[in-house]
Amino acid sequence: MYRHYKERIVKSVLFISALAAIFVLGLITVVIFSEGLPLIAKVGLFDFILGAEWRPLAGIFGIAPMIVGGFYVICGAMLLGVPLGIACAIFLAEIAHKRIRAVIRPCIELLLGIPSVVYGFFGLVILVPIIREHFGGPGFSVLAGSIILAIMLLPTVIAVSEDAIRSVQRTYKEASLALGATHWQTIRNVILPVARSGIMAGVILGFGRAISETMAVIMVLGNAPIFPQSILDPARALTANIALEMAYATGDHLQALFATGIILFVVILLSISLINMVQKRDMA
Repeated sequence: MYRHYKERIVKSVLFISALAAIFVLGLITVVIFSEGLPLIAKVGLFDFILGAEWRPLAGIFGIAPMIVGGFYVICGAMLLGVPLGIACAIFLAEIAHKRIRAVIRPCIELLLGIPSVVYGFFGLVILVPIIREHFGGPGFSVLAGSIILAIMLLPTVIAVSEDAIRSVQRTYKEASLALGATHWQTIRNVILPVARSGIMAGVILGFGRAISETMAVIMVLGNAPIFPQSILDPARALTANIALEMAYATGDHLQALFATGIILFVVILLSISLINMVQKRDMA
């Protein structure tokens, strides 16, 4: 009888915890949309998203420069970080000796625990001067932001991809080797295709980490609300725009920042939906 009541209490606590998480998410969603939608209705969705100028004091709210700048930074980060992350995951899961794995994996886990401001400080002190001296420009640039975000998304991509590769049944690998395939041919033609959904989930989660990052991006990107013409030009991301101006924004300006949050919210929601679609498709 005591065990029965104990189990019911545990289930009730877990249920309440789940409801609390849903409640907090719902509250955040209501606040963001209630504050941001009036500005979008006033300015117009297309004018807000496609507007080329951000001048809040003049009542002009166009976030296209931030969308384009953030897109460049995230694309650069994905191009740099995803191949390296997947390659590292393959090495850890299939090639590395257990002693080497015991050294590398804690280092990767340590990267997850480093605050974003530390990454930003590293980029500000080391990376920005190197770009300025060897490539030109102010140093605060799309390139600097891409490199920092690539480093930051690596642990997520590596951890999820490694788990996906390790989850592949050993019989697939043994059958491929028995048929005469080399180890690399087995990895490329058997293991990676089977683990594709998990690897894609890691890539999309890394994308979510990159698009939601704020502090490190503020410190190295230059924060100019303009269209970058090259990877050496400064830019401003949507998250940085909110963080930089929220402290003093009022009226329509404040609502415009909440509307920017709506755009980010929708993008991240679509990313999560894409993960679920990929996983369901591969499970079918």
